Amino acid sequence: MSQPHFLLVASPAQGHINPTLQFAKHLIRIGVRVTFITCISARSRMTKVPTAQGLTFLPFSDGYDDGFQLRDDIDHYLSELRRRGKEAISEFLTSSENEGKPVTCIVYSLFNHWATEVARKHHIPTTLLWIQPATVFDIYYFYFNGYESTIKAQADETNPKRSIKLPGLPLLATRDLPSFVTASNVYRWGPSLIQEQMDILADESNPKILVNTFDALEQEALNAIENFNMIGIGPLIPSSFLNSSDSLDNSLRTDLFQPDSKDYLQWLDSKPKSAVVYVSFGSITVLTKQQVEEIARALISSRRPFLWVVRNRKDGGEEEKEEDKLTCREELEQVGMVVPWCSQVEVLSHPSLGCFVTHCGWNSTLESMVAGVPVVAFPQWTDQGTNAKLIEDVWGNGVRVSANEEGMVERDEIVRCLDLVMGDDEKGMEVKKNVEKWKGLAREASMEGGSMDMKLKAFVDDVAQGGCSLFQLFHIAVVPDLLITG
Repeated sequence: MSQPHFLLVASPAQGHINPTLQFAKHLIRIGVRVTFITCISARSRMTKVPTAQGLTFLPFSDGYDDGFQLRDDIDHYLSELRRRGKEAISEFLTSSENEGKPVTCIVYSLFNHWATEVARKHHIPTTLLWIQPATVFDIYYFYFNGYESTIKAQADETNPKRSIKLPGLPLLATRDLPSFVTASNVYRWGPSLIQEQMDILADESNPKILVNTFDALEQEALNAIENFNMIGIGPLIPSSFLNSSDSLDNSLRTDLFQPDSKDYLQWLDSKPKSAVVYVSFGSITVLTKQQVEEIARALISSRRPFLWVVRNRKDGGEEEKEEDKLTCREELEQVGMVVPWCSQVEVLSHPSLGCFVTHCGWNSTLESMVAGVPVVAFPQWTDQGTNAKLIEDVWGNGVRVSANEEGMVERDEIVRCLDLVMGDDEKGMEVKKNVEKWKGLAREASMEGGSMDMKLKAFVDDVAQGGCSLFQLFHIAVVPDLLITG
């Protein structure tokens, strides 16, 4: 049997690229040739381009080679990404076939379902790599399959304590739902893309969805949808968290932002064990000036040493204005350290870490879990509210901040949450106990040769035997014109 050749399609954002690269790492380990395709904008910002034997990195132009900016037209961007991405994939599939290295499966991540249109024309199976929790996928599925009016009614409900029950999921309040369904008028592009994804999966004869989670973490959510086979193949995290000297892992890790220096590591070395508060809101979120000030005042009031990532607004396509600068910078730096970016793997793995104040992006959520760091959940949008719900009420490895009526999280509330997770009272000890529990289970799932690798090996074998998701083999054989017209 010839060597399997997988094409991985990832969006040009750090939160998409990193888990997809980790997925590539595991595929390469079990003998799969991997081609990784994303946009030039991501390639040009990488601190290092991923390289490994068995990996080909293939950037293409989406027409936004300097990256999408907040001022850009989102609809035009998504249209160009789809059009140019399909062209790039089609050209690559043809050239690979001509070179005798045909692609045997296309795996695409969130918002890249247009890759299936190309795959159908080339009669190549496809699979979705879901880079958010299974619980969030389930919410979207139910939203577009019978529960839309119920969820919308819940989102409009003024009573925040009113909850909704979806099959196989915990009770969910409005703030626990993804923002794409609670604020669809604001993020109008989000629901339409997810509905397209659900329609594509509904048309497949044997849909398998690879999810960046693990069985012990989301057993019920992975089995909540009868029509789909959801397979937990996570956590897709760097081996560095496991005290591994994995050369393949090091070559496949990248960053779209560059830290000014590594001085923060020396600073962390000088701090006591489990004493430091790490604050980071990821690579996309830009907080309001007022919210940043509240966080700053909370960190000063807490008097705990902290490492705070405050990204340059220019990274988000915004002007850096004098009035945006912190009013208490000098006072802040007497207590902690403010940096524009850092290596999150190194920070979360450091023994001085005592707490992670996070936006609850799924990668950060899993990384904190594997590192064994308690969480103060500070969600902003998309899946983060659901992740925060799971952290506080289901897994118990952290607490969640509560905003006031204007949506602002005040300094006293932030201090309250820091005291809870870093304190030695009953709540703090309960969180720490749960942190250790999930740290062990997450590491067990991600160990080389463990359940993740066995599941991926079974999946690759299934692809080779024709058991992967194909768009209705009947249509391919009988009415191929349907594929061309969409």
